[in-house]
Amino acid sequence: MRITQESDYGLRVILYLSKLGYGKKIEAKSIAKDEKIPLRFLLKLLGKLTQSGIIKSYRGVNGGYALNHMPEEINLRSIIEAIDGPIYLNRCLYDPGHCTANRNGHCDIHNSLLKVQNRLIKELEDINFRDILENKI
Repeated sequence: MRITQESDYGLRVILYLSKLGYGKKIEAKSIAKDEKIPLRFLLKLLGKLTQSGIIKSYRGVNGGYALNHMPEEINLRSIIEAIDGPIYLNRCLYDPGHCTANRNGHCDIHNSLLKVQNRLIKELEDINFRDILENKI
């Protein structure tokens, strides 16, 4: 598994908003400038984070973006999945029909990768943005 550039930016945006504090609004232009993310790319990313309910968007003169949850309620897994979808180490773990050995997900490699995938997901769930802010990881 590889974290995409979009997920990397998403993690940075949530950390940025976490540093501002829960409910504090900021314009996309400011986030783009401070985090060095192209504005058009950021707007697409903010749309995904808003659609997933992780952040809120506010329109109008005093509009912007803000966390929709406290930093301790947002973990790394939620950001990655909001942007890239479910986490899978191998195609056969989400679609056994893609098994190159034609075993439909019933092989020792599949079972081993599934254990690794489950551990990875658990680790990503266990790291929240308050812990990151407080350097507890």
